[in-house]
Amino acid sequence: MTNLRVYVLIFAIASVYTTQLWAQKIEIGAGLGAMNYKGDISPDLQIGTAKLGGNLFFRYNLKKDLSFRASALMGSIAGDDKNSSDPFNQQRGKNFSTTINELSLTAEYNFFNYQYHRYHKDWSPYVFGGVGFMKFSPRDNPTADYKQNQIVLPFGVGIKYNIKGPWDLNLEFGTRKTFTDYLDNLGGNDPTLPKTQQNDYSKGDMYYYTSLTLSFKFIKIYCPPN
Repeated sequence: MTNLRVYVLIFAIASVYTTQLWAQKIEIGAGLGAMNYKGDISPDLQIGTAKLGGNLFFRYNLKKDLSFRASALMGSIAGDDKNSSDPFNQQRGKNFSTTINELSLTAEYNFFNYQYHRYHKDWSPYVFGGVGFMKFSPRDNPTADYKQNQIVLPFGVGIKYNIKGPWDLNLEFGTRKTFTDYLDNLGGNDPTLPKTQQNDYSKGDMYYYTSLTLSFKFIKIYCPPN
């Protein structure tokens, strides 16, 4: 009878632990951040032109060091030649504002065994990368017949921190590699334009998103019977 009680106790503890692990696989979150752009009107990343962005995500924690995430990002980017240190840009005097909506699927690798459990780290740096789809809409009428629906490649770094129980904070910086030169509504090689209105069409535009998010893990709390 004593051995049976020990086995039952071990099984009960293992069941609770396993249930918690499976429950922690599902996570949802939301956050706010700043969106920046790099391209013809802003050849260098300009912090002062940042615009507000917001994101929602669903994360599936496959293992302690590997997660998969589906995200939605909404926001805008902007730029102004007057803020550039390049005399060519200053003379050209172009500016723009573009809204961006993005859906993406990414994989995350945690450097530490990050998990809600007293024997694991309560914080971890991580890297992520994947593929996404974005739709962008310039404020001004399009200057050319270009596609506003594009594939993007999101990648970046971040830090996860467990606040308490199922609540986590994520600080993240991500880059989006695009395959268009028209995020700023300025692109292509048009020899009919004066030199002061042309751009470096050999380079594609990119945008960045720095965010602070709050997430919630679905953790089951074991309540022993009375």
